[in-house]
Parts: sequence; C-alpha cells; structure tokens
Amino acid sequence: MKQIRLLKCPGYGPATRVDRLTDLPLQFDATTALPGDLIMPSPVNAHDHGYGIRTLDFGAADDALEAWIPSLRLRPRTDPYLEALVAFGRLAKTGVGATMHCHNSLNVDRLVDEASAVMRAAGDVGIRLGLSCPLLDHDAWAYDGGPQRLRPFLSEGDWDALAGTIPNYAPVRTQLDAVQAVAAANTNPLIDVQYGPIGPQWCSNALLETVAEASALHDRRIHMHLLESPRQRFWLDRRFPEGIVTYLDKIGFLSPRLAIAHGVQLRPDELELLAERGVQLVSNPSANLRLRSGVAPIASAQEIGGPAFAIGLDGTGLDDDQDLWREMRLLYLLQSGRSLTRRLTAQNVFDAAIRVGGQVINADEAADFTIIDYQALIADALFDDHDESEILLTRMSARHAKGLVIAGREVMRQGELAGIDFDAALLELLAQARADLPRLKKQRPRVRALSEATRAYYATWPGIS
Repeated sequence: MKQIRLLKCPGYGPATRVDRLTDLPLQFDATTALPGDLIMPSPVNAHDHGYGIRTLDFGAADDALEAWIPSLRLRPRTDPYLEALVAFGRLAKTGVGATMHCHNSLNVDRLVDEASAVMRAAGDVGIRLGLSCPLLDHDAWAYDGGPQRLRPFLSEGDWDALAGTIPNYAPVRTQLDAVQAVAAANTNPLIDVQYGPIGPQWCSNALLETVAEASALHDRRIHMHLLESPRQRFWLDRRFPEGIVTYLDKIGFLSPRLAIAHGVQLRPDELELLAERGVQLVSNPSANLRLRSGVAPIASAQEIGGPAFAIGLDGTGLDDDQDLWREMRLLYLLQSGRSLTRRLTAQNVFDAAIRVGGQVINADEAADFTIIDYQALIADALFDDHDESEILLTRMSARHAKGLVIAGREVMRQGELAGIDFDAALLELLAQARADLPRLKKQRPRVRALSEATRAYYATWPGIS
C-alpha cells in the first residue's frame, strides 16, 4: 500500500511513513499530500536576480562574465512589480518558496519604489524573500579605472553614444539611507531587507567600510558577490595587496550577518577565515559554468572546515528553467570527487539548500514544506527501501513538485499558484517587453560594441584571457 512519507531532515535518515494525513504532526495540517507523496522542508534559492524576462530571452547569451554584463543593458523596461511577480511565481511553481533577490536597479531615486513593488509581489505570491538592495560607487564598466579604460577599444561614434550612459553614483550616505527607507516600508514578516554592495570591485573602500558599520549598528544582513571570475581575482589582488578577504575582515565586514555569492576564486586561507567569522558562501554552479567563471571549491572548503554553504540559481540555471532541484544535483555531482568515497554527501547538499539557505534570508526556523510526487520517482523501483535523499538528488525536478506551503499558507497546488494568475501575469509582462523592442533594437549594436571592447580590454591583462 502506498504511504505518505515525511522526510523532516533530508540526508539524516529515512522518511517516516504514515497511512493517513491525520497521522502527520500538527504543523502539516495545511498539506494536501496523498498516498505516494513525500513531504519535506522547502529548499531556499539563496542567490538570484528575479528575472521575469530571462536573460537569454532579451538577448544576453552566455559569455565570459565581464563580456556578458553589457548585455544586461538589453533588459526591457517593464513594471518592477510584474517582473518580480513572474520571477517569484516561476520559482514557487517548482516547489521552492524562498529566494534571495538581488535587486538590479542602479538608480537610488527609484530604489524605494521598486523595492516596494518587489516586496508586494513576494507577498502576493506568498514566498519568503531576502531583498538585497544594490550599493555601488566605483569602477563602472571596467576594473582598474572604469569607462575610460574601454575608450581606446571603441569607435568614436560608439564612445560618443555610450558616454552619456556612464553612471553618476549617489553619495554613500544617500544610498544607505535608501536601504533604511526600504526596510522601514517593509511590513511583511516573511521579508528581510539587506545591504547589497554588489561586489568589492564595484565599491569604494568608503562604501565597504560604511556598510560594515551600518550592518553592525542596525543588525542588518549583507549579501554580496565575491571573487566570481579570474579577472576579479587578478584585479582585487592588485587593489588589496593584503588580500580582499583580509581587508574585509580588518574593517569588520566579515560576520555571521554576511553571505557571499560565487566565491569561485577563493583560496584555502580565505575559506578558513570566512568560516572563522561565520560567513555563509552561496554556490551557483550553473551560472559559474555558463559564464565561464569555473567551479567553486565547495568540497575542499568543507574538508578544511570552510564556511557553511548554500545554493542559488543566480537567474541562470542549467536548463534556464529556474529548477533548484537540478541545481542541487549538479552541485552534488560536480563536488563528489573521483575517490571511492564521496567528497560531498546528500546531507551536505540538503543542509545547504534548507538550513544554510534559511540563514542567508534570515529565516532560520522557517516552517515551510514542499509536497513531492515521490511515487513518480520510484515507479519502476524493485525495492522500496532506497534512501529518499539519494532518490531526490538523482531524479527530482520541478515537474515532480505538487504542493508548497509557506508559513501555513498554501502557495501552490498541482503546479497552480493560489495567490496569482501566473499565466496572465506572464502574458502581460511579455507584452510590455515586446513594446520596448524598438528601443532595444537600436541598443543592440552599441551593446555588442561595448561587450567586444570589454573583451579586448581584459585581453591586454597579463596572464588573463
């Protein structure tokens, strides 16, 4: 007879099996699970950018990170609420009800309004949200000097057309005050507003130091990209001869309130220091492969007592479908090693996706769960005693998610969202994006020129290609 499986701690042992819903603990009273289903804590997408219109759809084809970034200029002008609604809805339909959203606005005057729209979208979908508010004031377009570094690699016409788009950053205090205004506007207990210095290569020392002080003063978390690409490693080593991680520690930036995304280029001594300070590392394996940044040293970090790690999609999952379950599988396979014993276990991966992901969004004890069509995963199995965690890491994908309950609220059932009409929202968002096509078509040649100038500039760096 089929039973309902309750896998409260994936990777720590087999699921508990019950025959009826009434046999489940009280906190699962909102479930619609049926015999043959599995209930487990919901994983967290611990680093993302909330692309309602995905990058490839607006022409940002995969490339080396620095050459790819200019293509984000082709992101269509759409309603921020609708953009976030579709992004969060797409994720919730996969059975993932929490995400770390790194907002993409670079205009501090619009940040409060845009962030309010994003928070409203999260509330309407019903997900948990970490909201990282962007902060930057240094070296736009190119490391070690900014836009002027690219001028020799652009035609006079392209430079003249692009020069008017060089950003004019607001003062550091103005930017941080905007974050405080966003936090003050937040009334949703499922949302945590965080400081989001985008990455040290785009932040002045003054900005980094002020964020460190503000985080300690307001007990507010920080979410930041760090050492994603080889070119970032090269430049940050030159800018901070003592090492960027050592510098961040010196100014009080490193603490349990900090999560860093990517960390592909981190060295063993830096991993150890991050662990000592309680920092969380968010791994984004698909994004790092697609943007040719490499593979983060997750397994080796665990072996030397490195930082706790979480898992994020970064808006660029392996199949471009925002499937965190496949992302977990990819990380599991990439980090398992070649020896007779796995370097990374199922317990490590599920701890990353659930427990550490919860820390990243400041929701340590979230009582959220996903319902999975487990019978579909084992339909042809000859034995019924396989480790459910291994089955999930081998076969689980978004299409097997049947239900999602967040803080007692049913968010998704049988692939349909309870709070919004996802299909209608997507159609409206696409209509807005297509209405912006005339502007985007004019932009494309300039974007290509800027991308190729960026590639040519970094090709001049010694040992960097």
